[in-house]
Amino acid sequence: MHITLVSSLDALCRAPALQHLSNGKMNTAVVIHDLLENGTVVRQVFHDGRLLERHENLLEHGCLSCTVRLDVAPTVERLLADGYEHIIMGLPPTMAASMAVHGITQGVKSPFTIGAVVLACDPSSLEDQMWDRHTLFGSGYTAARKEERTAGEFLLEELSFSDTVFVAGPFPSSAGNHRGRGLLLLRELAPHSTLIEAGSTRSPARHDAAEAQARSLPGRVRIPAADTSTVFTTVLHRVRRPLHPGRFRQALPQLAEGCVWLRGRLWMASAPTCRIAIQGIGPRVLLENTGPWAADLPDATNSHPAGSTDAILDWNAESGDRATVIAVTGEDIQPEELRELLDGCALTPAEIAQHPDGFPDPFGLDTSESTEAAEMEPRRK
Repeated sequence: MHITLVSSLDALCRAPALQHLSNGKMNTAVVIHDLLENGTVVRQVFHDGRLLERHENLLEHGCLSCTVRLDVAPTVERLLADGYEHIIMGLPPTMAASMAVHGITQGVKSPFTIGAVVLACDPSSLEDQMWDRHTLFGSGYTAARKEERTAGEFLLEELSFSDTVFVAGPFPSSAGNHRGRGLLLLRELAPHSTLIEAGSTRSPARHDAAEAQARSLPGRVRIPAADTSTVFTTVLHRVRRPLHPGRFRQALPQLAEGCVWLRGRLWMASAPTCRIAIQGIGPRVLLENTGPWAADLPDATNSHPAGSTDAILDWNAESGDRATVIAVTGEDIQPEELRELLDGCALTPAEIAQHPDGFPDPFGLDTSESTEAAEMEPRRK
């Protein structure tokens, strides 16, 4: 028994995705959940285009996680028991597919397989949504008042976790030029994804849970295998010496300006044993202490790295996996300027000798716990 999950920023993109995925499918139930402003969850179940049931359930806290725990997982369990071979679930707008997968896995006891995880989005709106400064609640995408993510943060989370993108639109307000730019941007942000649209005979990609989790880890860097875009560019750069915290703080606005997506990990001289993840999505840049480098773990040696695939690939005998690795995606990115900017932040041999006790930590990142530690707002070019 297979389950297909469809996440979206809004119901306008979700509807054509559900119709396409269910078209011609036998013994398939389509389940749609929506969270209303008063905390009510509306559940609709369809079969062959006919509405079989509609139910409203008032949740005490009115949150998306409660929606999964108290309604989505029990509904899946019941439909599986009814003998449906395929369930297509339209998640409430802005609900993370990873949250739904976790909730269903924990709450459903009958045997099932997550066959596909699909993000439905409109490419003509993608670039503007990535640069939206408001929260999801502030922009009207969700009724969950405590939702503090931006549209761009939600979309990047879904693009990383999903294996398939359903390209919705064009809608009446869509412009063809914006759609073309959005498709190019999708290829830069999610080169791993299979893109499908209404009328296509292409099937969704099979969901690879381990790979999806690996793509979503803070500090993980994945880039397109080849530069095929004529508008957007992704540049990757590594620095093998620790970064001077003061110079990096001054360089960060210039580094992030105009970048749709900035991500990677930092080796900061002010927190040398901490693997600092950097994530810049549109108008927000966040730094996060994700714990020690693999080279600083008790079982690490000069010749045997411990930890993730990134640690193994980045390993060298002198510094282990400690390094700054940053990828930047945006328009008019100048690779040489980016590399010069980052190389200029690295400590010189003289600075290393002059500061054996380290540097002050202007970001407040040298802590034992993984925490969100810094935020800034770069400009859109």
